[in-house]
Amino acid sequence: MDRKRLTITLNKTLLKKVDDVIDGTKIRNKSHAIEYLITQSISPQVTQAVVLAGGKGLNMRPYTFEMPKALFPVGGKPILEYIVEMLRRYEIRNIIFSIGHLGDKIRDHFGDGEKFGVDITYVSEEKEAGTGGALVLAKKHIKNETFLVIHGDILINLNISDFITFHKEQGLPATIALTSVVDPSSFGEVALHGTRITRFIEKPKKGKQLSQLINCGLYALEKNILSFLPADGYSLLEDIFPKLASMKQLAGFNFEGQWIDIGTPASYEKAIKEWKVKK
Repeated sequence: MDRKRLTITLNKTLLKKVDDVIDGTKIRNKSHAIEYLITQSISPQVTQAVVLAGGKGLNMRPYTFEMPKALFPVGGKPILEYIVEMLRRYEIRNIIFSIGHLGDKIRDHFGDGEKFGVDITYVSEEKEAGTGGALVLAKKHIKNETFLVIHGDILINLNISDFITFHKEQGLPATIALTSVVDPSSFGEVALHGTRITRFIEKPKKGKQLSQLINCGLYALEKNILSFLPADGYSLLEDIFPKLASMKQLAGFNFEGQWIDIGTPASYEKAIKEWKVKK
């Protein structure tokens, strides 16, 4: 991003508070700390998120014949409750649930969201729409220019405020949360240059990966990204990301917090064992 040098004078007490923000990694120096704090204070508040919870969970059958994967319990409560609690913690209280397979069970559990301290709207897929189609169906309910999209079958420990601030600093249509794994061959590899995602390798060969970064299933998006998606029918949001990357219009936010994708019985077992220890 273009920057211009400024000279400012600060009260010593205020300067001490600026110094307290510097951690040497995320916030590197005084200049970066001041920019971070200003961005936090003047950026439009992001208050809305779309949670994608309409998948059939084919890899988790036969369990998903009876219960949507997003309601699978971990540490005594459904996966979706952790997502709602995380969003509420960062004052994202306007939540759109995209539901499909056994969606009534999700609606019965959460209702209008009042008992969870949020406001929940439901968008129901009459037939499978994919992540892109689900977002198009939710379009009429999206009021913010900037909003979050999160897959409803992940557990993630991430500072949403930092994620949104990073996204705003990039000035791009989309930012993807990225994490590192030992073997990305099961997920698909993401190549990152600076803060820009340059390409995706859908099926990297084990042992020959260029990076260990993968897509976490959490996105910060600008509303104009909807123009990249077809107006109706089945589509995948993830299919437009390579196009944005080729245009240098896609940012990657690499974080080190805990992340688990509940995609297989093995990963669900991992969540049960690990997430209840590290919340």
